[in-house]
Amino acid sequence: MSHKRTPKRKAVIAAGSVVALGAAALILPNAMASQDEGTDSSAAPKTVNAAQASDLSSQLESLLGEAFAGSYYDKDQQQLIINVVGDNNNVIVGAEQAGAVVREVDNSMSELKAAEQTLKSEATVPGTAWSVDPRTNKIQVTADSTVTGSNWDQVESTVKSLGSDMASVKRSAGEFKTFAAGGDAIFGGGSRCSLGFNVTNSEGNPAFLTAGHCAVAAAEWSEEEGGAPIGTVDAQTATFPGEGDFGLVNYDDPATEAPSTVNLGGEQVDIAQAAEAEVGMPVTRMGSTTGQDSGTVTALNATVNYAEGTVTGLIQTDVCAEPGDSGGSLFSGTNAIGLTSGGSGDCTVGGETFFQPVTTALEAVGATIGDGGAAGAGGEEAGAGEEAGAGEEAGMGEEAGTGEEADADEETGLIEGLTG
Repeated sequence: MSHKRTPKRKAVIAAGSVVALGAAALILPNAMASQDEGTDSSAAPKTVNAAQASDLSSQLESLLGEAFAGSYYDKDQQQLIINVVGDNNNVIVGAEQAGAVVREVDNSMSELKAAEQTLKSEATVPGTAWSVDPRTNKIQVTADSTVTGSNWDQVESTVKSLGSDMASVKRSAGEFKTFAAGGDAIFGGGSRCSLGFNVTNSEGNPAFLTAGHCAVAAAEWSEEEGGAPIGTVDAQTATFPGEGDFGLVNYDDPATEAPSTVNLGGEQVDIAQAAEAEVGMPVTRMGSTTGQDSGTVTALNATVNYAEGTVTGLIQTDVCAEPGDSGGSLFSGTNAIGLTSGGSGDCTVGGETFFQPVTTALEAVGATIGDGGAAGAGGEEAGAGEEAGAGEEAGMGEEAGTGEEADADEETGLIEGLTG
């Protein structure tokens, strides 16, 4: 029998006014080249949505080179803030002509990455995480409640050795652990996880993405506890710990109808494509444990030291999560952004939650999402979607998030899924 996954009702999120960011690659060189020709350098910043800001930031990072020192999105002003090192006026004018607000900072990306390597070699202990905060131009190190005694001394001394202008450390009241969730629950090996997003695999057949710590916990997954399997993990794609937290599950029935939608309970949100996250981007998370909730991206390329091992390249947010939310969807408007990995806290006290970037997962497994296109595509078309959180409905409901590890014994630590 064909397993059918079709929406009862679709919630269409209209695309807002779109700035033609595709021209930025042409605007920027021209702006730099024309500085000596008397061109007016006082360009007004462009008003952009979060997805457009991410696209513009990627273009500027490539074009500015070593002068680029990170970026973030000011959702109140709807502007992209670009950090720049050095006082090269052509660089500053070029970024402004492209539509960004330029902010001169002291720490370059190469210096920040070198500091992260020091943390990796000297402060990798379970219960810690770190990422570059572009708003402070420093590395923010977080230690959870399990980091005590000599481990805390080690972390604190390492951070101090980097200097207060390069890194700072703070405490988290909870414990960093993998979560379990999404919109629709999936079950396997005694665990409950979340379906992240439906995709098309490299062979053109239906599949879905979920968290890697779910994919390594069980080879087969079903829609009901103890039910017949509907999908089998592609073992070669399951990644956890290491460079990410993602896995691909192929539907056993190739006739399965698996549209790229997110199940919000009473309605569905169509997902058009995958897109890169941007610091400051409003995002919505859906999980079967805690429902729907919204928050903001606070950092990119985060490193998290779970008890099971270190995971790199994650998106950090202030979205909450609880046991049963791992693998669930993180989206912004009609753009797929991430898969719930883990974090600390809960949806009462809050905390940090980390997500696997969808674009990276798609590229690694060779799959496509939404209307198709290159695997992991998050390029210019990604700016066409509306920001998540617009119209408030994207941020309603409870956040999915803090699921327990996939091999947890208690049902509260199992993982749930979401129709993607």
